[in-house]
Amino acid sequence: MDQETLAYFKEILEQRLRELIEEAEKTVTGMADEGETFPDPTDRASLESDRNFMLRIRDRERKLITKIREALQRIEDGSFGICEACGDDIGIERLKARPVTTLCIECKRRQEAMEKIREA
Repeated sequence: MDQETLAYFKEILEQRLRELIEEAEKTVTGMADEGETFPDPTDRASLESDRNFMLRIRDRERKLITKIREALQRIEDGSFGICEACGDDIGIERLKARPVTTLCIECKRRQEAMEKIREA
């Protein structure tokens, strides 16, 4: 992969990383600042439900942050865009759709098919 393409993906990944970290900081600040107390049990339950939902989203984003950092490391070490399973190049269109991917489309299809077989 040429340097211009790597720079393109690096910028996309770094921008997304900044956005996710900013959102995580807002969530932590927002939860710390919320001194709301609701005497009504239904209101409290609704607030707790909303908080739990937000925390689940943030947990997924935390995992994505890890994947983004790993992708940035692959850019640095020269292995970005190479399938971990077969060693072939991962298509540019696939990387544009999911820049943190480590598998080419064929290996991902095989992986998903194997998961379906295990679930059955």
